[in-house]
Amino acid sequence: MPIKPGNETENMEITFSDEDLPYEEEILRNPYSVKHWLRYIDHKKAAPNNGVNIIFERALKELPGSYKLWYNYLRTRRNQIKSKCITDPGYEEVNNAFERSLVFMHKMPRIWMDYCTFLTDQCKITRTRKVFDRALRALPVTQHNRIWPLYLKFVQKHDIPETAVRVFRRYMKLCPENAEEFIDYLTGIERLDEAAQLMAKIVNDEGFVSQQGKSKHQLWNELCELISKNPEKVHSLNVDAIIRGGLRRYTDQLGHLWNSLANYYVRSGLFERARDIYEEAIQTVTTVRDFTQVFDAYAQFEELSLSKRMEEVANKSSPTEDDDTELELRLARYEYLMERRLLLLNSVLLRQNPHNVQEWHKRVQLYEGKPVDIINTYTEAVQTVDPKLAVGKLHTLWVDFAKFYETNGQIEDARLIFEKASQVSYVKVDDLATVWCEWAEMEIRNENYDEALRLMHKATVMPSRKVAYHDDTETVQSRLYKSLKVWSMYADLEESFGTFKSCKAIYDKIIDLKIATPQIIINYGIFLEENNYFEEAFRAYEKGISLFKWPNVYDIWNTYLTKFLTRYGGSKLERARDLFEQCLDGCPQQFAKHLYLLYAKLEEEHGMARHAMAVYERSTKAVPEQEMFDVFNIYIKRAAEIYGIPKTRQIYEKAIELLPEDKTREMCLRFADMETKLGEIDRARAIYAHCSQICDPRITAEFWQIWKEFEVRHGNEDTMREMLRIKRSVQAVYNTQVNMMSAQMLSSAGSMSGTVADLAPGVKDGMRLLEAKAVEMAGTSQLAKPGGIMFVRGETQGANKDKVVNPDEIDIDSEESEAEEEEVPVEKQNVPSEVFGSLKKQGEEDDDD
Repeated sequence: MPIKPGNETENMEITFSDEDLPYEEEILRNPYSVKHWLRYIDHKKAAPNNGVNIIFERALKELPGSYKLWYNYLRTRRNQIKSKCITDPGYEEVNNAFERSLVFMHKMPRIWMDYCTFLTDQCKITRTRKVFDRALRALPVTQHNRIWPLYLKFVQKHDIPETAVRVFRRYMKLCPENAEEFIDYLTGIERLDEAAQLMAKIVNDEGFVSQQGKSKHQLWNELCELISKNPEKVHSLNVDAIIRGGLRRYTDQLGHLWNSLANYYVRSGLFERARDIYEEAIQTVTTVRDFTQVFDAYAQFEELSLSKRMEEVANKSSPTEDDDTELELRLARYEYLMERRLLLLNSVLLRQNPHNVQEWHKRVQLYEGKPVDIINTYTEAVQTVDPKLAVGKLHTLWVDFAKFYETNGQIEDARLIFEKASQVSYVKVDDLATVWCEWAEMEIRNENYDEALRLMHKATVMPSRKVAYHDDTETVQSRLYKSLKVWSMYADLEESFGTFKSCKAIYDKIIDLKIATPQIIINYGIFLEENNYFEEAFRAYEKGISLFKWPNVYDIWNTYLTKFLTRYGGSKLERARDLFEQCLDGCPQQFAKHLYLLYAKLEEEHGMARHAMAVYERSTKAVPEQEMFDVFNIYIKRAAEIYGIPKTRQIYEKAIELLPEDKTREMCLRFADMETKLGEIDRARAIYAHCSQICDPRITAEFWQIWKEFEVRHGNEDTMREMLRIKRSVQAVYNTQVNMMSAQMLSSAGSMSGTVADLAPGVKDGMRLLEAKAVEMAGTSQLAKPGGIMFVRGETQGANKDKVVNPDEIDIDSEESEAEEEEVPVEKQNVPSEVFGSLKKQGEEDDDD
């Protein structure tokens, strides 16, 4: 059935199919139900565009205030013309639909947003701008934040700078926190003056927070860069004042700001003013980084200025004399700048810390060859550096200042500097003492010896009241009288240029003040000896011994005893013994060796041999463990020389008992070797057997090889077999795996005895069988064990029926030998003299026969 709708579809006739009749009936029954209209629209979505639009128009005629119907209708109309050109009439029809919707939907921001976006795509600038303005007027201010992003995007999309600037200004009134977006746009359209003004405003606003995440310092740098690089476009701001304000605010980032200010004047063509800025910068920056930035920019500016001028002169056909003069001036300026680099850098470091003594010394070195500048630098340094804040030794500045005058032959000026230096309140007494000593040395270099002595006497004068040396509340001048450095030099000067009496008085004063060191005592004693006051020297040593304790007193004792023995030798033996006993009483182990050897030497040369041996005996217990082996070696050697080799057996036994394992092994080898040379084979074999208990065959193969060679030379098959059995036994003790296997066997087989009969038949441990068999064969024989040394005392000692018999040995106990009563002539054999030692004279040998 035909229907004639109004408005846009008045001239259209639409026919409905049978499928539409139920929806039409529902609408007739419920014309104001949005749900029924939307159901009908959804049914007709596959129909031609006009059919859907007619349904929307009919629904909106009944329900003009429905946002859902208007929104869906406008979206459907936009989708219908999406693929068409923007000049198509359909676009205008959609625009009309939007206008009609806004009659009812003017408070709905989504409708305005869709309409503005739709118009923006049509590139209708004026109409779009007016619609945006209408939207801002129609909507409440709380919803303007939904319109402004679209509005700003629209004005930036088209080349309408004046309109865009006006829009942005309006936007800034509502959202001033987004000023960076406006600044970026102004910079893009080359309106730098307004951009600089706005940036200066936000930089000065303490409450401004960058939406782009930039810090205040970054904003300052951007402002400085903007105004410095575009001086011809920025007219409304005082560039110099702005950048200097940044310099006052950001004192840790000065290099970039100074370069920006200088760059501004360079681009403005004010080159002299730019040089002034660079000079001011390098004279005020306080960090090396800022100095490097400014100096590099300054050097580059001078270099470019010189190059540009050289090109201009080269392009001239006939350069004038003024051109050449200007070129030389610029070249000289550039070279002067480069020459000053180290000096300027030193100035930066001194501005960081004006109390840095080392930097003042470096500054003096930079002025080498310029006496006036050096004097000015020293003068400024000693006036600037505070003794309590000084980094380094302040007194070195005063000393070097005085030495500078001395080098140039101005001794009086040098004395004046030293006089002032001696009045400075240093932190430490040692600094003041160094000044006085340097002053005296200067006088000595100039051969003013009396003046040097007078200075030392003046420095060591005691104050009027008692002052403690370590009392920091007192001045260093009042505590100087106890400075060892001053007194030591005073003593050296008196020793060199004074009299014996005056020098002795100085040393006595040092001892009375209780500031002497062991070296001072030794020097005092040597001084007295050189003047033939030997007993006085020994008394000085004794004073020093009473002042110090171990280990500081060692040097004094060593010198005292050496000098005493050199002087008297054995003439005052009892006194020397008393001195040694006093020295060794409480002597630490690390110092005992030398003193005991000195004592023993005294007894050997001037005393009795048994006293010397007693001293050696005591030394073996008094020295540290690491020195014990050396002491035993000396002990054995001296005992052999004095008493003969047999006397050393007891010493060897004691050494084996006391020494650590590695040294015990070596001592046993030496002991066995000695017994072998004496023909005591059984003794040597017993020593080897004893030592074997601490010799793991896997580690000490050398020992077993030595024993094997010994048995080859002096033993037989049985002794070799016994040695191998001992080796296997020791190896079993040290072999952890064998012990573990034995433990497992014991746990599985139960308790077992050490004999072959007690062993279970299933035991297959060959080593255990061999050990059990050896025990049965040996019977009651036992090996010597560490800690209980049972050495054989001779070949005929302890007759044992199980002893291995040498078939070549003559049995002197046989019946045949007992039956012989007649005398048999005995051949005389010479015995080595070492066996008897030095106590038995050679001439007595024949008498003993």
